Amino acid sequence: MGTRTSRVAYLAVGLSNPGSEYAGTRHNVGGSAVALVAARHAAKLRRERGLSAAVAEVTSPNGRVALAVPETYMNDSGAAVGPLVKRYLDGGTDRLIVVHDELDLEPGTVRVKIGGGTAGHNGLKSIHQHLGTLEFIRVRIGIGKPPGRSDGARYVLGRPGKREQETLDVSVEIAADAIWKVVEQGPDVAMNEVNRT
Repeated sequence: MGTRTSRVAYLAVGLSNPGSEYAGTRHNVGGSAVALVAARHAAKLRRERGLSAAVAEVTSPNGRVALAVPETYMNDSGAAVGPLVKRYLDGGTDRLIVVHDELDLEPGTVRVKIGGGTAGHNGLKSIHQHLGTLEFIRVRIGIGKPPGRSDGARYVLGRPGKREQETLDVSVEIAADAIWKVVEQGPDVAMNEVNRT
């Protein structure tokens, strides 16, 4: 799924779980980063007819950018991302930015990459099932591994303590910056600049 005609220059999707039950959990940092990009552009994420996502469109120097937060559960993210890609990118994935939490990175670390595996992330697994590819841009927000033998699912769905929350808040800001760097300067420049820190 490569370059095709599209309605927007980029589509950025922040993975998270819907509802107040999951608000503020580690798993939702991707959605928070995309929501922050929308807020910085005074845009409101709204439910779009025919899409299982809240969406906003904003303007960049390179054209319109669609921002979306799925309203499906994380394990079914692909059911939302598939129709979003079809509508905004005409099925292509080279200008799809997926923003998600990453157990393999420490809190406070943000990385940009293109392609790769799922690392056990259920949202990425679902997207792979629906799109048939993992060749898209990712903005990965580190949340660290659970301590000791703690359950991974419980950890990602848990709320961080005050100090960790402050670190994650900064990470969400950095991730929002990274999304916009991809939009303005492309993924290669974004990788070089964001991944150095």
